[in-house]
Amino acid sequence: MDYVILAVAKVLSLVLNLYMWVVIISALITWVNPDPYNPVVRFLRSVTEPVFAKVRQYLPFVNIGGFDLSPIVVLLVIQMLDIALVGNLTRLAYGM
Repeated sequence: MDYVILAVAKVLSLVLNLYMWVVIISALITWVNPDPYNPVVRFLRSVTEPVFAKVRQYLPFVNIGGFDLSPIVVLLVIQMLDIALVGNLTRLAYGM
């Protein structure tokens, strides 16, 4: 059972890290005003914009002077989940 928990922790860590890079790329791509019909841009926006919208809905102060800080909030939440969930699952797996 400990290998299953460890595998879940590793997969969860991989998914969180992958989404972290998607958020970073999505935030960086907004600086260059990309073509909205590009499939890569459409994919990035479809994956990140619902999460950014929820952050903007619950934390309206993340829009400061025209700067959208919701990607930073999402990155912080991803890191907290990585530390808390993955760390505890890994500790649980090694403790068995």
